[in-house]
Amino acid sequence: MKVHEYQAKELFQEYGIPVPRGKVAKTPEEAFYVARDIGTSPIILKAQIHAGGRGKGGGIKVVHDVHEVEAAASQLLGMRLITLQTGPVGKSVEALLVEEGLDVQKEVYVGIVVDRSRACPVVLASGEGGMEIERVAAESPEKVFTETVDPGVGLRPFQANRIVFALGMDPSLARKASGVILNLYRLFTEKDCSLAEINPLVVTDGELAALDAKLNFDDNALYRHPEISALRDTSQEDLLEVEASQHHLNYIKLKGNVGCMVNGAGLAMATMDLIKLVGAEPANFLDVGGGATVDMVKQGLRILLSDPDVSVILINIFGGILRCDTLARGVTDAAKELEINLPIVIRLEGTNVELGRQILADSGLRFTVAQGMGDAAQKVAEILSER
Repeated sequence: MKVHEYQAKELFQEYGIPVPRGKVAKTPEEAFYVARDIGTSPIILKAQIHAGGRGKGGGIKVVHDVHEVEAAASQLLGMRLITLQTGPVGKSVEALLVEEGLDVQKEVYVGIVVDRSRACPVVLASGEGGMEIERVAAESPEKVFTETVDPGVGLRPFQANRIVFALGMDPSLARKASGVILNLYRLFTEKDCSLAEINPLVVTDGELAALDAKLNFDDNALYRHPEISALRDTSQEDLLEVEASQHHLNYIKLKGNVGCMVNGAGLAMATMDLIKLVGAEPANFLDVGGGATVDMVKQGLRILLSDPDVSVILINIFGGILRCDTLARGVTDAAKELEINLPIVIRLEGTNVELGRQILADSGLRFTVAQGMGDAAQKVAEILSER
């Protein structure tokens, strides 16, 4: 789960990480009052969306006169901001972070992620602050310093000091910089983050400040953090993904034309690979899970049918925990209630597979039943070639 920059900075403050003075505003008038209360120049207006690259997309404005804040805020609020991370559709700007401009003397990058290959957190740091860390890692990997953290021990002060030294921080700021890194790690672990990032962490007038903030949270741990769940902004998410989550379905929108329904992430990846192998493109990742009910399957099919990009649906189920007859009942119930004008290819194997196939055959509905995964992908390709 993602949160806005202003929400991340509020959490930073709770953990003793310094940030510029500022506040969120949702109207031009609010933006003016916040700027007036800050009382310094310049004022920075930052569009709040769940995507990076806002500056390049025109989502950040610098205002030198407080009386110009309302006009600048009016230009940003309500706009459709398009960045490299939003795609061509963009995201609607419904809030602004209004904060003081700082005199920046140095910029660095500090971030924490989970290294799955090592099964532990890793602190990433670079003197190239303000730039995309992916670009820095690709073009100048020697400029990215990594510190692996034993999750059983946690980030130790000597490790934080080593990171500060690698960043070339002024010795007078070493203790403060080390404290910021240790507090960021504490936030990362206590709030079950999947990403905690300051880009850039800046030196200004002998002090440090997190000029930007990004926090992502592990969805599977949100039950432990109702205060974090309350920060969710569904207006920034794909509508179908939001609806799927309400039915406990794992759904991710993609850019293809083949709607996929599977049970299990591994089977989903294999299914998408097969679809691409026959020259088609998956339109989504939809995992109904092993514990899916008839209603969950029905809702999943309805979500696939509501996607205008989908031209054909492939249902690929291996009956283990989710029995094939449960899937078949869900599909037939959905087909009877919904108007289905798309071809559906179904591949079933596993527990109660014969019963599942019989339910499909007795339904009187038109499905293309495949014998194996390769056959299913080929049938999808044939259907698409005829459309």
